[in-house]
Amino acid sequence: MTPRNREVLHEIVEAYIATGEPVASRAIARRWHDGLSAASIRNAMADLAEEGFLSQPHTSAGRVPTEQAFRSYVESLSLRKLASVEIERLRSELGMFDTVEARIEHTSRRLTEMTSSVGIAAAIPQSSPALEQVELVGLTAGRVLMVVVTRDQQVRNRVVSLEEAISSDELISIRNYINRNFAGWTIENVRREMASRLEHAAATYDALLKKLTLLYAKGLLDFGPEPEVHMEGASNLFVVDLRLTKEKMRELFRALEEKKRVLELLDRFLEQPSGAIGVHVGLAEIHPSMGQLSLIGVPVILPNGMSAVIAVLGPMRMNYGRVISAVKHVGAAFQNA
Repeated sequence: MTPRNREVLHEIVEAYIATGEPVASRAIARRWHDGLSAASIRNAMADLAEEGFLSQPHTSAGRVPTEQAFRSYVESLSLRKLASVEIERLRSELGMFDTVEARIEHTSRRLTEMTSSVGIAAAIPQSSPALEQVELVGLTAGRVLMVVVTRDQQVRNRVVSLEEAISSDELISIRNYINRNFAGWTIENVRREMASRLEHAAATYDALLKKLTLLYAKGLLDFGPEPEVHMEGASNLFVVDLRLTKEKMRELFRALEEKKRVLELLDRFLEQPSGAIGVHVGLAEIHPSMGQLSLIGVPVILPNGMSAVIAVLGPMRMNYGRVISAVKHVGAAFQNA
C-alpha cells in the first residue's frame, strides 16, 4: 500500500467510525487537507477495494472498511496517555478494595464508564493457590457457612446442611486446627494431607476429627481454580447498529451470558507478554453473532502470581484510540493497586 492510499484508508475508517454509514469519495475529498480531488480518491478507493481493505454494500453506495482496514488503522495509532492525576485516581479507587473479586467488579464498571462499551475483567488463579485461612460460622437449622480464603486473595464460601450438629466451640476448634496446621500449604496438598490424617486419626483427636470429617465430606476444600469474571455494559451494544437481526442480537446476548464463552474471548490475551495491548477485529470465529465486534485487552500479572485480563468489547467501529488508552491505563492501575 502506498503512503497516500494508507492515508485515504485511515480517513475512510475514521469517517465510518463517526457515522456508521458507507463512505463516499466526495466525503473524503472534503476531509482531505492536501486538496486531493474526488477522482484521485476514487482511484485510491478502487485500489483499496481490490486489495481487500474496502467493501461496497450496494452498487451506488460508498465503501465500508473491512476487518483488514481496521487492523491497519489500529496499527497506526499511538497510545493516548491519561493525565497522571487520573491514573493515580484509578489506582487509589482499586486500592480501596480488599479482594480480587471486588477489584474485578469495579474495574469492569470503570471500563464501561470510560469507553461506553462492554467492560470485562477477569482473574485467573494459580492452578493450586495457597491457603490463607478458613472461617466456619454456625447458622440456623443445622447449617454451617464455610469460608476459604487463599493467598491470591480469592474468597470462596459455601453453606452446607449437616445431619449431625456441630457447636460453635467445635467450629472454632476445627477452624483453629486447620489454620494452625495448613496455612501456607497449597489447597491440593492440604486436601491430600487432610484426607490421610482423617483416615488415620489418632485416638486423642477422634472427637474433633470426626466433626471435621463431616465438613470435609461436604466439600470444605473441594474447589478448583475457578476464574473470577465480571462483565459490565452489555446493554451498550443495543445503541449501536451491528446490522444484526433481532434473533442474531438475542444469540449475541445469550453468548455473552456464558462465562465459558467470555473466557474464550479472553484466552487469546494470556499468551501475550504482561502489559502488552492486543486488538482483535471481528470475532466471528468465537460466535457468528460477534462478527461486527472488536476486543481490546491487556494481560497483567499480579504480585500474588495470579493472572488477570482487562478488556473492552465493542462495535468494530469503536473509538480505538480512546479504548486502547483506557484499557492500557486501567490494566496498569489494576496491576499496581
